[in-house]
Amino acid sequence: MKELIEFLTKALVDQPEDVQIREVAGEKTTVYELRVGEGDLGKVIGKHGRTIRAIRTILSAAATKQNKRAVLEIIE
Repeated sequence: MKELIEFLTKALVDQPEDVQIREVAGEKTTVYELRVGEGDLGKVIGKHGRTIRAIRTILSAAATKQNKRAVLEIIE
């Protein structure tokens, strides 16, 4: 799922080389910490938070198929 987040995020930003994702796996929940380059945060969040909400929905659906829970956090 880390690759999925990376693919979606890099397609949105101006500086794809600055995208960093850290995966913290637990027994049932995996937390993904997303960092993007300066100035790209707004592109990832989107207008009224719609873009990040869509990414989180896709991530949640993919995790559900694996009987897990996934949480995406944006780190500044």
